[in-house]
Amino acid sequence: MVNEYSSANHTRTKKKVVIVALTGQMLIDFAGPSDVFTNADKYLLELGNKEGYDISVVAPTRDRKIRTTTGMEIHFQTCAMDIDTLIDTLIVAGEDHLEPIASDLEPFYQWLAGKNEHNTRRIASVCIGAFALAKVGLLDGRKATTHWSMRDQLKKEYPQIQVDPDAFFTRDRNVYCSAGVSSGIDLALSLVEEDFGRDVANRVARQLVFYLNRPGSQVQFGNLLPAYEVSNIGKKLQDWLEEHLHEPIDVSRIADHFNMSVRNLTRVVQKQTGMPPAKFIEKMRVEKARKYLEDTDISLERIAEHCGLGSLVSMRRMFLRHLMTTPSDYRRVFRTSLNRYNPY
Repeated sequence: MVNEYSSANHTRTKKKVVIVALTGQMLIDFAGPSDVFTNADKYLLELGNKEGYDISVVAPTRDRKIRTTTGMEIHFQTCAMDIDTLIDTLIVAGEDHLEPIASDLEPFYQWLAGKNEHNTRRIASVCIGAFALAKVGLLDGRKATTHWSMRDQLKKEYPQIQVDPDAFFTRDRNVYCSAGVSSGIDLALSLVEEDFGRDVANRVARQLVFYLNRPGSQVQFGNLLPAYEVSNIGKKLQDWLEEHLHEPIDVSRIADHFNMSVRNLTRVVQKQTGMPPAKFIEKMRVEKARKYLEDTDISLERIAEHCGLGSLVSMRRMFLRHLMTTPSDYRRVFRTSLNRYNPY
């Protein structure tokens, strides 16, 4: 089969970027990547490079509009289904699971299902736009990611996908996925770098006051422990640990508190939380420590003591294991801005 994109690519001056605004929840899902490509095109023109990008932000429905949660209604010049030319980069930004418009989106999904390497050089998703790509089979057998709060659902609904829960964005051949919200900017910057080099991408990143290569991973943003139902042993264990983290704790002590044998406690905790008690306790300690780092100026030594993390070396090792960063770096990035910028 002739690759239509490759055979016609030499005739295209600008790279056609199509961003589908499949959400009214997070405008940055589509506005962020659009700003990246728009600024890249502007900078390339300043350099005398007429290649650049031809950017279109389009609607997923025939009425060419989306309604936002803030009350705005955005009208687009076109919808995705009107585009029948070759596409360089297609980005599906977000998806509104809660909106009762499934029938309105069927034409879009039929259009999306027809996208492949013969008519589209790169296909990407932002945030839970990964679900749209998954729905039409574009992620089958590929590595992908999505927002940290939806990664387990993506795994459950589409077990054929290799979900990376930590990455800001992934690439598997010509298909890319970004984790969520601002990580769509990370992905767009990487695509610009892929097309025109690091200097251009770095110039755009500086213009947007953004990292070209953001440190860390999205694991830093999500909770290490989910919210458990009241009847779950995880909730009961969290409530008890909250008052005892500063103390020496072992599984036998917890078993005594719940009037259970160590073996039975281990079995129940593993079944209801998906992890052994020791790992649960460790994650609880790190969760408590990160709150101290975010909300207080308490020294790292005292935080380690309050949370039962032992020495600073031990706390650092646990943070690297669970959050892929150090306690001091975590505090620098995530500490509350209330005191930092309050002059009084």
